[in-house]
Amino acid sequence: MPFHTLRAPLPAPANTVDTSSELSLKASVTNPKPAFELSPEQQSVFDRIEGTRENVFVTGRAGTGKSTLLNHLSWNTEKQIVICAPTGVAALNVGGQTIHSLFRLPIGLIADHDIDQSDQVKKLLNTIDTIVIDEVSMVNADLMDAIDRSLRQARQRRHEPFGGVQVVLFGDPYQLAPVPGQGEERNYIQDTYRSFWFFDAKVWQETPLHIIELTEIHRQSDADFKYMLNAVRHGQVTAQIAGALNTMGARTPPDDGTITLATRNDIVNRINAAALAKLPGRALKATAEVSGDFGKATYPADETLELKVGAQVMFLRNDSGGGGEGQRWVNGTIGRVTKIDTNVFVEIDGEIVEVEPVVWEKYRYSYIAATKQLKKDIVAEFTQFPLRLAWAVTIHKSQGKTYDSAIIDLGSRAFSPGQTYVALSRLTSLDGLYLTRPLRPSDILVDSDVERFMRFDRPSTLGSAENL
Repeated sequence: MPFHTLRAPLPAPANTVDTSSELSLKASVTNPKPAFELSPEQQSVFDRIEGTRENVFVTGRAGTGKSTLLNHLSWNTEKQIVICAPTGVAALNVGGQTIHSLFRLPIGLIADHDIDQSDQVKKLLNTIDTIVIDEVSMVNADLMDAIDRSLRQARQRRHEPFGGVQVVLFGDPYQLAPVPGQGEERNYIQDTYRSFWFFDAKVWQETPLHIIELTEIHRQSDADFKYMLNAVRHGQVTAQIAGALNTMGARTPPDDGTITLATRNDIVNRINAAALAKLPGRALKATAEVSGDFGKATYPADETLELKVGAQVMFLRNDSGGGGEGQRWVNGTIGRVTKIDTNVFVEIDGEIVEVEPVVWEKYRYSYIAATKQLKKDIVAEFTQFPLRLAWAVTIHKSQGKTYDSAIIDLGSRAFSPGQTYVALSRLTSLDGLYLTRPLRPSDILVDSDVERFMRFDRPSTLGSAENL
């Protein structure tokens, strides 16, 4: 992977006179290979994926290290591997490509329509040993079967599931659901499949899917809080658990910038804009530099980032630790801007760190005939400071983040299964929970098809469930 450098000449600090509120970004910083330390449980799963050709679904509660394991796999596998995801944002997070782009599939219902494949796509799909799909819970059954058909067709192995390719899935269906579609698409899937979910695709009637559930939670240490979160995850909240959550959540939150997790973007934007406006001085703007066809819908950070000294910010990716200081922050760390100069200076737990812009890279896989190898090409880049205003963030965007404390605002109601679980499970302990209103039974939504699947109540052909 090539190195990228990034220099960002910014105007003078916010408390001095400047002639412009625009900050410019110029290229620069290296993105070295990250260091991963796997737990024995994670190492065991990696060895199983690497040492077999089994189709595997890696799942587990929030905070069990699914993303860490996937990243380790992407850097350390000896197999010809491609990584993809159902959305552009999810693909960007794992350095992969969207499913539709990789397989050149049409958007929307695919059903039994012909799948057109160029020679280049056929060659690429014939090179793959293993395909990894992240956030697989957002993949519907129709798309999963289309992936199967694409691989069988390209590899001319029509009677072999996935054309003989090993399939490794990552995700937690208790947190993210597929978009059910509308109109005729919805009607077709309802008539054809048991549910919209990936696990009800027809291909699983022909091949086993081995479910491996990570059980070691790294985010929380308190056994009682883990128990409560598991009850919320499975929709088994007793009056005692609800009382404990609501009693703790009813406390007045401290006036220290505790982050709010809200259901809607308009609530988040209003909170952040109001808090920034209260700070003295003029906001300075950093406008992202974009090259190639990145696509606005998949921008990993704000195209225009407005900051002032005193602004509360959240980091949007892990520190590379490339300067010898070790990892000074991780994705989701909260800090406060202390100075804006050539770079942005942020205070984290009493330590001031200098933050440079970084480059997010969008990839596409290609086949190299001369070497008969896969190549991962950079097709677009997005350069921006890895920061976002963070007095508030949506529950959806808090996915994968960790907070010591948070104010959870479910509005009038939680409107999707798993939303309350995602919000609560961001916290490291019950002591950090603040609720804008008490939790209600209607806030604890669990999809019945997920419960069926995760209870392993399904045909034996789907495979075995295994807790390592």
